[in-house]
Amino acid sequence: MLAAIARGRSYKAVGLFWLGSLVMSMLVFLPGNVVGKYGNEIRPAFLLNIPYLFLPFWAAIRIFRASHVLPKTPVEKVEISQKERILQRPQDLAMIVYLLAAIIFTIFRGMLALDCPSDACFTYIYQYEPYLRDPVAYPKVQVKDGTQLVHNLNIMLGSGLSKILRSVGHFDSSMLVSMFYIVPLQCLCIYALLVPGCSWMLDWTLIYAGAIAQAQFAHVGSSLYHRTPYTYRVPQDSWWVFIISNILYTLGPQLLAYRCLRKPAYFLRITSHSPEDGKKNN
Repeated sequence: MLAAIARGRSYKAVGLFWLGSLVMSMLVFLPGNVVGKYGNEIRPAFLLNIPYLFLPFWAAIRIFRASHVLPKTPVEKVEISQKERILQRPQDLAMIVYLLAAIIFTIFRGMLALDCPSDACFTYIYQYEPYLRDPVAYPKVQVKDGTQLVHNLNIMLGSGLSKILRSVGHFDSSMLVSMFYIVPLQCLCIYALLVPGCSWMLDWTLIYAGAIAQAQFAHVGSSLYHRTPYTYRVPQDSWWVFIISNILYTLGPQLLAYRCLRKPAYFLRITSHSPEDGKKNN
């Protein structure tokens, strides 16, 4: 971003990617500190992180105002591209298949973090991703019981504020943060691959790619890190299954964002102007 700004080039694409990773990191870091096993030891200095929350909003305003540097595409080519059915676009069909699989995988991992009692969940969490059981709560923070958060807020801020937050519904029985924004966004991406003219895909696929890259980098790295307690590290027998599944889950959004930027014709909006409008503008 700094290199692009210094050279006077567009930084919107890399900026949106960075914005997605920044928002994801803050969504995990701040609640994870509160609901984890060290939540009772949080001091007032923790509130110094709150001003940092305003940075994504300021950055989003600046970045969204910038314009994309897209390849020049004639209107005729846009019209032809948008008339093609999904079976005529094998790359988009593959992306839809990936998104459907990613939705299932995201919901499944959400159920794991909620301590799903089924045999399949029990086998997977103990044999493939035991890090989801880590009491530090970072891996679980996107799907976590809200009662511990309320308890910690009672200690830090007093019961009055936490009662107010309860009353406005910020803390339900569970915070399904991951499924609140990742799964809906994946569903919207499927819709945009089926319906032409969804120009917002050029921006939000980059944010989605940055968020997934940040989350997966932290999750995979922590699951394999040698200082992670042995019981929460990936077992040696399932190491390759864990790596391959998480790499595929990470690469999908990157390829989707790359496809949208390199071949944006299907997502562009066609604006028509009459000859009279053109004369007036001239």
